[in-house]
Amino acid sequence: MTTWGLIGASTIAAEHMIGAFRSNGGQVASVLSADAERAERYAEAHGITRGMTSLDEMLADPGLDAVYISTTNEKHFAQAMAAIAAGKHVLCEKPLATTIGDAVTMVQAAENAGVVFATNHHLRHAGSHIAIRDAVRAGRIGRVLSVRVHHAVMLPEHLRGWRLTSAEAGGGVIADIVVHDADTVRFHLGEDPVDVVAMSAESGLGQGVEDSCMSTWHMPSGVMVQTHESFTHQYAETGLQIFGTDGAIIARNVMTQRPVGEVEIVTGAGREPLPYADHGLYDHAVKLFETAVAGKGRPGADGVDGVKSLAVAEAVAQAARTGQRTTVDYRGF
Repeated sequence: MTTWGLIGASTIAAEHMIGAFRSNGGQVASVLSADAERAERYAEAHGITRGMTSLDEMLADPGLDAVYISTTNEKHFAQAMAAIAAGKHVLCEKPLATTIGDAVTMVQAAENAGVVFATNHHLRHAGSHIAIRDAVRAGRIGRVLSVRVHHAVMLPEHLRGWRLTSAEAGGGVIADIVVHDADTVRFHLGEDPVDVVAMSAESGLGQGVEDSCMSTWHMPSGVMVQTHESFTHQYAETGLQIFGTDGAIIARNVMTQRPVGEVEIVTGAGREPLPYADHGLYDHAVKLFETAVAGKGRPGADGVDGVKSLAVAEAVAQAARTGQRTTVDYRGF
């Protein structure tokens, strides 16, 4: 049984992760917030033993096995490095850091310390995406030619704030959503984007940060990828389309935290539904993390996966700024 500390009294921890830790037999011993009153209220509301404001105090607990980091993006690096130095396993929200250099340092530090370090890329744990990946690998649509990802949504009221106003905290739709799409495409295709072109905009909610982005990626195999991310689309539905020489996979409403939409395979024989498991995607992610901690496997998305998704997002951001085709720099990974 893993004993967890929450670094960040966050919405995602409350809505998804605390339940996932407990459903896998873990317990949550402590929660950290910069605000002592918030830490205490949060701990009481969620049945957590201790609310605290000192990271050093949390990490000094010899009974603590792992931490889950869900603070604003600019805090991830220092908090993860402290946890790694204390010998704690780390599950970190995406993006791992605000720069690719910091993310690489985090991964290398965890490797040197011998602790499990994972990125909480949740979509690859969804039954829908596992079924899609398996269908692609089995050749059910032939050789893949192109991919379209539609991840334009309306950002919920309770998540607005730094995501829409603070570049320093890692705000903007590129840091928040492009990293998800990069990881999802990598998961399905088993390869990494080579270079990208992109445009971004403030289309209604962003205040000094982009709230919409479109980009095209070139893959080593020649596959072309189109993506659209936004915080401003009230009436859009998310989707993923993968087109091959012998068919296509059409998935609707599968890019959110509850990707329970419809998935179809279309071939010359017609359309047929692609069934998939309906397990909790965060439960699945934590299960694989726990298995890795036990030395019996690897996390669903490890630190290198986090580095690579951030590298794609950085390239998209640079391409949008410069108007130039930009090579993705994976820093040797």
